[in-house]
Amino acid sequence: MQLFIDTYGAFLHVKDSMFAVRFSKDGETVTKKIAPTKINSILLSKGTSLSFEAVSLALMYNIDILFLEFEGTPIGRIWHSKLGSTTKIRKHQLIASLATTGFTYIQEWITTKINNQIEFLKKLKKHRMHKADQFDEAIKKLEEYRNNITCLKAKNISEVADKIRGYEGSSGRVYFELLSSILPTEYQFNSRSFRPAGDPFNAFLNYAYGVLYSKVEKSLIIAGIDPYLGFLHRDDYNQKSMVFDFIEPFRIFADESVVKLFTAKKVNQSHTDKITNGYSLNKEGKILLMESFNNFMEVEKIRYKGKNHARNNIIQYDAHAFANQLIKKNFDPKEIERYDLLGDV
Repeated sequence: MQLFIDTYGAFLHVKDSMFAVRFSKDGETVTKKIAPTKINSILLSKGTSLSFEAVSLALMYNIDILFLEFEGTPIGRIWHSKLGSTTKIRKHQLIASLATTGFTYIQEWITTKINNQIEFLKKLKKHRMHKADQFDEAIKKLEEYRNNITCLKAKNISEVADKIRGYEGSSGRVYFELLSSILPTEYQFNSRSFRPAGDPFNAFLNYAYGVLYSKVEKSLIIAGIDPYLGFLHRDDYNQKSMVFDFIEPFRIFADESVVKLFTAKKVNQSHTDKITNGYSLNKEGKILLMESFNNFMEVEKIRYKGKNHARNNIIQYDAHAFANQLIKKNFDPKEIERYDLLGDV
């Protein structure tokens, strides 16, 4: 499970070889212990702290520690210093980013994302047949944008990057416009918004995406993939470009989880705070989201490649598969020579 610490003043330390969280409740000091074997990651929000011993115990059990901004975006992490795998993976990742291979992966990941959106809309349609025409129209448009991306041909991603972003952006507008239409009236929104979110739904979704980013980054690091060396998202200073690329097929996990909270009317005004130019999740909202999202990602099982998997495990499975594919990839020697990459690959 993920240990999520959000209570202001909470302190994470070690007691009896276990993690212990000390916090105040109703004027009294409370301490809760958790065995390290039950935790795979620790998330801390502003106003919390931890001890050196807690960091050491986390490193011993290969538990990463994440520090989150108020909207859920990871701003840093404590992670062991060993590489997840051999440097050969990263050499091949660099070659792929400049060759046709990088374009092929982006094409696959984004079309998978759109396919996931289409299937989600079809699932939502079953219980909203009075809006069947609206769903059918949106699904048809998504299929057109997906097919446009599928039909693209290129030697490298730079040749078609703008076209991909254009189709992706257009499909996203259609998708979120329909999602907005099925929410309770008071939570419908005009468009996707970020930092700050313009409405409660986007505040929840941004936070869920932030947590999902951290899960994807961890999976890539474990698999030996460089989270900063992307294919479509690249060349920006200090940006985890591969995380933004690789997350695309998995965004549906956050979408589905947040939509369920709103359509089940579990969200109310007490879960968000109005801030300058937007909204942010407060403590109650974060608890509601994290409990639901963690259950969705870590407990629920879905059928994937012939087996039942937790959604967290699917991300790790695909990260390892991606790394293995890169290692086995036989690149054209002319491509390797052209980019003057040193060392054996």
